[in-house]
Amino acid sequence: MVTFRLAPALLRAGRRVYAIGDVHGLAGRLLALHAAIAADLAARPCRAALVVHLGDYLDRGPASAAVLARLAAGDPVAGAETVNLRGNHEALALAVLNGGDEEAVALWRMNGAEPTLRSWGIDPASPHEGWAAQVPEAQLRFLRGLRVCHREDGYVFVHAGVRPGVALAAQDEEDFVWIREPFLSYRGDFDAVVVHGHTPGKEPVVRANRIGLDTGAVYGGRLTAGILEEDRLGFLQA
Repeated sequence: MVTFRLAPALLRAGRRVYAIGDVHGLAGRLLALHAAIAADLAARPCRAALVVHLGDYLDRGPASAAVLARLAAGDPVAGAETVNLRGNHEALALAVLNGGDEEAVALWRMNGAEPTLRSWGIDPASPHEGWAAQVPEAQLRFLRGLRVCHREDGYVFVHAGVRPGVALAAQDEEDFVWIREPFLSYRGDFDAVVVHGHTPGKEPVVRANRIGLDTGAVYGGRLTAGILEEDRLGFLQA
């Protein structure tokens, strides 16, 4: 049973969005959360459901390849559309897989690349120039096709956040993927409530201008989905 509270923005009647925070290679948790979403949809049908993955599918956890395979195969929850957003860890990976230099490789390694490489069967000690050829084509195509934002009525969905004082249409894509401050501490209006991951905490963060859904699954926390419908907000976790 989902417990709901008043949401900080509105969705049109009949629309429901499930927004999932940072997965970081935890394929089992993602599978369990998708199953919980499917069960909620079966128990409480709606006219139009959407699952938004907020990015950071890769790194640190053990099964990044399995996470990507599931998402690249198409809509993972029957009866719901899917939007997949790019996180900073996908940006780090693409900077290398698209032909990056040793600096890009070092930065990705510092941020948990080795479990991801091993999940693809790649020796992390092998020359990085050959890594992209060993990534399944469907997964590489998936990574390259990720979006950086999605808008639904009173909400905008991004991985990291937005820059205060800049109109949503004029935002820098790098901020959507990487920003922390001054976004996190800002208390003013963003033109829409920002639903994001990127910055982990023990519990979801709900403020008048943003909803944070990275609950640190890879650090021992839970994987969280925020449920948005009309004027209500609830959560599912796995």
